[in-house]
Amino acid sequence: MLLRTLSNLDDLAYYGKTVLMRVDFNVTIGKDNEIGEDYRIRMTIPSIEYLTKRGAKLILMSHLGRPKKIAEMEYKQIDRIQQNTTSGLDTSAIKQFSLLPVAKRLSELIQMYNVSFIDDCIGPKVQKEIDKMDRGDILLLENLRFHSGEELNDYNFSKELASLADIYVNDAFSVSHRKHASIYGAARLFDKKLAGLNLKKELEYLSMVKDDPVKPFILVVGGSKIKDKIGALENLLPKIDKLLVGGAMAYTFLNANGVRTGDSPIDYDHFQWIKNALSKYPDKIVLPIDHIVTSQSFLKLKQEESNEKKEEGKEGNENSTFDSLPSPVSSPSSVSSPSSSVSSPSSSVSLKKGAIEDGLLGVDIGIETVQQYSSMISQNSNGLVVWIGPMGVFEIGLFRNGTNNIAKSMALAFWRGSKTIIGGGDTLDALKKAQVSELEVTHVSTGGGATLKFLAGDEMPGIEVLNKIH
Repeated sequence: MLLRTLSNLDDLAYYGKTVLMRVDFNVTIGKDNEIGEDYRIRMTIPSIEYLTKRGAKLILMSHLGRPKKIAEMEYKQIDRIQQNTTSGLDTSAIKQFSLLPVAKRLSELIQMYNVSFIDDCIGPKVQKEIDKMDRGDILLLENLRFHSGEELNDYNFSKELASLADIYVNDAFSVSHRKHASIYGAARLFDKKLAGLNLKKELEYLSMVKDDPVKPFILVVGGSKIKDKIGALENLLPKIDKLLVGGAMAYTFLNANGVRTGDSPIDYDHFQWIKNALSKYPDKIVLPIDHIVTSQSFLKLKQEESNEKKEEGKEGNENSTFDSLPSPVSSPSSVSSPSSSVSSPSSSVSLKKGAIEDGLLGVDIGIETVQQYSSMISQNSNGLVVWIGPMGVFEIGLFRNGTNNIAKSMALAFWRGSKTIIGGGDTLDALKKAQVSELEVTHVSTGGGATLKFLAGDEMPGIEVLNKIH
């Protein structure tokens, strides 16, 4: 798909003009208003600087989280201009989901520019703030989802957003699969609508994966939701050389392949699809041969402990009991083969090869699987490796070993000449927990659902609208 991007307009076309740019600043904000991972903010800086250096007045808009009680908002008719009011929005929701901390973080990242914030995204107060802007100034609007019209793709809300600027830019690939007002409704009302630099980069890499992947092509998938990945798998399975499966979804694959999986979660809604895929591509699909297992009660206990640490702001980078495992670059001959059941210092967690008995569930890939997957990934020089989803319950240090090793193997593949792409917020978080820099992979996609939708060949309203003539 050929899109008009920022460079398609002459530099003078931006001078003195107001540009409305959709970004995705949906980041984690702690209870003390500190920003967690700011990758999504940093990825917009090239587009921000491109526009401000050319004399544009730049308005940024984004959502943050899912504020409650949005349905209570009312529309009021005032002098034939339809306005939104947040009178029904819970005040705690406004504080919790405000983009004010994001504005402060953005200001720290680009200190040479004037970054301001306004506590709404439409209305006279917003327009008054825009009127005061000088060329090169940046204004971040308040959370779009404080208005019900955003997710409803309401025409009047879209019209008010569109009235704020002369040019529209979408630099938020991660939400471009949604038909919301700021992504679709407002964009279609502009004569000049363009793709930002980050969106352009996302499309270039993901189009290569979808349409013309470099060979050999290894796809690594994990996480828990199979239904979100089926479209992408159907589209990519004929093109890949190997599919390495991990995470909770691996147990549905194993179960469909006749392996006992104990109390591990099974997706029966997509069970037949998986059986058909295993039958059609037996030489391509690689499944775990051993597992880190525990009881449901112990997993719940560790999850509660992890949540408490997050709330206290004490979440650490504690390592798995099994982190003394050999490095993924170690020679298999230097590694002793584990027995069929090896316990960690905590008897509640063990290593199982083959079948998992009732009362236990898999929470990470095991030692031999780590070695097999890591070897296949790290030795894939000059090929393509795409990784979507963690290999286990990586939020808990005990169950992070498999994911850590996959992250390190992705870095090794990159340094050995492969193109390496990771997708999804969980995968980026996993990369950070493994202390692997985003600079040690070719591309980090900011999209989770959007990445999977694009790879499946599904409709992407936020991208397709950029080619529609108003």
